[in-house]
Amino acid sequence: MSESRETATHPAVEPVVAQRGSSRFAAGEGPLPDPAGSHYERRIRSFQPRRSRVTTSQAEALLKRWPDWGLDIDGKRVLDLDEMFGGLPVVLEIGFGMGEATAQMAAADRGTGILAVDVHTPGQGNLLGLADRNGLENVRVANGDAIILLREMLDPGALDGCRVYFPDPWPKKRHHKRRLIQPDFLTLLASRMKPGAVLHCATDWEEYAEQMLEVLTAHPGFENTQADGGYAPRPAFRPLTRFEGQGLDKGHVVHDLLFHRK
Repeated sequence: MSESRETATHPAVEPVVAQRGSSRFAAGEGPLPDPAGSHYERRIRSFQPRRSRVTTSQAEALLKRWPDWGLDIDGKRVLDLDEMFGGLPVVLEIGFGMGEATAQMAAADRGTGILAVDVHTPGQGNLLGLADRNGLENVRVANGDAIILLREMLDPGALDGCRVYFPDPWPKKRHHKRRLIQPDFLTLLASRMKPGAVLHCATDWEEYAEQMLEVLTAHPGFENTQADGGYAPRPAFRPLTRFEGQGLDKGHVVHDLLFHRK
C-alpha cells in the first residue's frame, strides 16, 4: 500500500520512544507494555525489553494491523489456532527481531502459519508492515512472555514446530540462568508440540551452541535429526539475516540445531 493511502487511512503518527511501563496505544489498538501485568509469578526472564524509537511507518502498521493480526500475551485465554490461522499448521517463532527473516519465511511458505513472539515494539511494527505490504495473512504477532504463552494460552500438542533464532546468549556466567534453552523450558515446549514437530535453534555464540546441544540431547522429549548427534547444516528455509551476515563477516560460526519432538 502506498504512503498516501496509509496516511489517508490513519492519522499522522509522530515517532515515539517505546518504554517499559508506558504505551502510546489503547487496549486492543496496539501492544501493551506489560500485558500479563501481575497475574503471574515473578521469575528470571530470558529477555529484556529495550527502549527504542518507533518510526511513523511502524506505528501506522501497528494501528492498522494490530487489531486483526496482533495479540497481547495476557495469559487469560487459550488461543484457538485453527480459527486464528484458518486451519494451517502453526509454527511458533520466539524472538524475531525486526521481522525480515520471519516475513521471508512466511512468503516462501504460505501454507504454514507463523505465530511470532517478541517484546520489541519497533520490530512488531516492522513485521506487521512487511506482512501487510506483502499480503502475508499467515503471520500473527504476539507481544509478551513466550513462557506465559506456552503455559497458559496454548493447548497441548498445538504446535507443528518452533523456531528460536539467535536468542540472547547472556554471555556472562552469572547470567547463564537467563538463557531460554533450559530443561524446564524444553519440557513445557515439548508438551505443546505435536509428535514429530521440529524445534529449530540457531546461534552464533559457540558456548551457547554447545549448551543447547547438550541440553537438547539429554532431554527425553526431543531427538536430534542428525544421525551423528551434532549440528545441522543451515536449512534452505532459514534466510541468511543481516544480523547473521554481520556475524559471519566478523568470523563468527553459526550453528543450527534441529530436533524432533519424540
